[in-house]
Amino acid sequence: MKLTKNPRYYPLYWFLLLTWGILSTLPGLVVTLVLLICGKKPQRLGPMIYFRVGKNWGGCELGGMFLRDTTSTEHVTYHEAGHSIQTLMFGPLMPFLISIPSFLRYHYRNLVKKVSPERAKKLPPYDAIWFEGQATRLGKRYFAPAPEQKDGEAAQ
Repeated sequence: MKLTKNPRYYPLYWFLLLTWGILSTLPGLVVTLVLLICGKKPQRLGPMIYFRVGKNWGGCELGGMFLRDTTSTEHVTYHEAGHSIQTLMFGPLMPFLISIPSFLRYHYRNLVKKVSPERAKKLPPYDAIWFEGQATRLGKRYFAPAPEQKDGEAAQ
């Protein structure tokens, strides 16, 4: 089921984010308000709101909202959207189980790349740790467009 194609689930999605996932969603609402006041134009991905800001930094999920840079691929969009599904799953534990470790890991990896490019080559893939890989899989499952079907192929 693609959340982008099923608007009937949007109220449940937002109800869960504004209750069970409030610790992640409240900062997102504040950031969204600030960006709107600054004149940034929001975009939508299914029930989510996101903004493209800056260059070459990736993304940051904040409940039902996320930020992403203007230079990365759509992979980042679906990855950050996957973190919103994790918020639905983990609720008040999300900041402690995923958001803070993800933040620290992202900045550690960037520091290693700047300080020791040779050591950076030995870093495991970004999605190698469970919460990042899960976010990517969930984002693709619930938000990425379905692959094109060829004539005569059965839908999966």
